[in-house]
Amino acid sequence: MADRRLQVFYTVARQLSFTKAADILYMTQPAVTFQVKQLEEHFNTRLFERSHGKISMTPAGDLVLGYAERILALTGEMEARVGELTGQVTGPLMIGASTTIAEYQLPRILGEFKERFPQVQARLTVANSETVAAKVADHSLDVGLIEAPSHNPNLTTLACCEDELVMICAPTHSLASRSSVNAQDIAVQPYVSREHGSGTREVVDDFFKSNGVNPDDLHIEMELGSREAIKGAVEANLGVAIMSASTVTKEIQLGTLVAVPLHPRLTRELSMVYAPEKFRSKLLDAFISFVENKFQQCNVDIIPLKRPIKGRGR
Repeated sequence: MADRRLQVFYTVARQLSFTKAADILYMTQPAVTFQVKQLEEHFNTRLFERSHGKISMTPAGDLVLGYAERILALTGEMEARVGELTGQVTGPLMIGASTTIAEYQLPRILGEFKERFPQVQARLTVANSETVAAKVADHSLDVGLIEAPSHNPNLTTLACCEDELVMICAPTHSLASRSSVNAQDIAVQPYVSREHGSGTREVVDDFFKSNGVNPDDLHIEMELGSREAIKGAVEANLGVAIMSASTVTKEIQLGTLVAVPLHPRLTRELSMVYAPEKFRSKLLDAFISFVENKFQQCNVDIIPLKRPIKGRGR
């Protein structure tokens, strides 16, 4: 119901990019530019400075952004509350998920949620844990599912379940026959790592630190942002890596990779984050409860916690 020009302006302002805004809004870039131009003409002032392919906010743009945030939030709350009078769970749901969750756990959960609530329009953004948390904090997303607890004090974290990480290597690797490996065993091997900002990278770095190995001293052969790329490098015997056990089930069954437990055992919480000050619609409440229940039903690859950790700001 809010002015479409205001919605487009808000998205451009948050992304500081017409191209990214167009992708998020499922619009063409010229259409986004036109909507912003229309709003600038309405206010008779520039809202963005455009220079060398980059944009920045003008003082007028900063002022309009503050009002746009409040107007769009109130509009969303109004529509949700009116919809709830009918008892229906409906509307758009902006979800963010880190790559492991998005590819291995979330598709089934989203499918079942959609079956139960067919009028919900779920939109998924996939990024690393740090990026997802940042988008939830700035209200670009309603809720995020990440592989490491958020350090953002403005977010509430709900721990859904535990995920075990293991060392993976090629079947011909010297460590493939071991019953377990420790941080020192891995530290002397060529290592294939996730990128900075990845939830997996953060958890693994903490594992090395707590077990007497400086992550900077690892023999990192490659630093990759894709699990599939990491698995391919390890299959080619270019090094070992640490990954979620749930992501290598197929390769282990095919015999292209070997998973070796870590000593001590390494688990991490798969967490759900949301902004506590954001209006909690019936739809968002339904999704949060649904995800908690589904994660607790996960099999041996993901060990459910006895109870979720509720309302924990990090």
